[in-house]
Amino acid sequence: MAYPGASLRKRVAVKRRGIGLGVPLVAISLLVAGCSLFQGGSSQPGGGTGDDPAPSPSAPPPELPRGGREIFPEYRLFGYSGLEGAPALGRLYGDLDAVGAQIERVGARYAGGRKVLPVYELITVLVMGSPGTDGMYRVRQSDKVVRRYLNAARRDKALLLLDIQPGRSDFLPELKHYEKFLKEPDVGVALDPEWAMDPDEVPIRDGYGNSSGKELNEVAEYLSEIVAQYDLPEKVMVFHQVAPYVVAKPKALKPHEGVVIIRSVDGIGSPSAKTYTWNVLTKNQPKYIHAGFKLFYEEDVATGGVLMTPKQVLKLRPQPEYILIE
Repeated sequence: MAYPGASLRKRVAVKRRGIGLGVPLVAISLLVAGCSLFQGGSSQPGGGTGDDPAPSPSAPPPELPRGGREIFPEYRLFGYSGLEGAPALGRLYGDLDAVGAQIERVGARYAGGRKVLPVYELITVLVMGSPGTDGMYRVRQSDKVVRRYLNAARRDKALLLLDIQPGRSDFLPELKHYEKFLKEPDVGVALDPEWAMDPDEVPIRDGYGNSSGKELNEVAEYLSEIVAQYDLPEKVMVFHQVAPYVVAKPKALKPHEGVVIIRSVDGIGSPSAKTYTWNVLTKNQPKYIHAGFKLFYEEDVATGGVLMTPKQVLKLRPQPEYILIE
């Protein structure tokens, strides 16, 4: 299935508050509501089917895919992001078993003395340049496709992260739509605050949106309640950040029991440019927020001439504990 906007992908340089950060921008304004990309998904609210995964009283508590109930410091997370039928959005598509083998192979280079826990970051809610039937400027992946990715992740003993680009919706309604999956011990979330738009904003036309530490904190609280209710291992909550302004008042994001919070720095460009972005965004980062770093195979090379090596990535301080490649 072809991705209709792939050949028209655009790039922009974001320059706000005196800091220039090059980041990728997909020309998704050309996608129309009801895009067949989402294989039966809908921009309308709705539910799916699924059994409650709560363990029986006699069953041992569930663990992470490769053992244990705590993520750090035993593991380093390494993964790919993407969406079926959309090669321009990342490498997580096609033969997922072959992709999983590649994640395993490449991830070993970033181990840095830790065990690698693979991650499949599926773009589950995609921001759109058109409103859709409910005016939310986003489209949801179907439960059937999410289940396919979850099954593939389980074959690889990997985590599945549901990536949310909410458009004019909010993070919590989108997560609650997929709550059946979040009750699973190997499913976490990745949030894209730059695609959280105000009620009068149109994605792409009005540039990037923003979220707040308060909104992210509400998500962490919600996930913590799920972890406690179903006696789950730690659950990952990533928030991607391309520039300071996309997360207002970040100190409102507090630690929550059972939730591993990761800030993924998504700057693009040369190693020096990416390191600069890293230093700006991680300065004075609280210890309860773990460090994540994103590499772009094509864009980093196209704009910066070279891709950062595993050695360069692991020399960053604080050292990245989640490394994602698009």
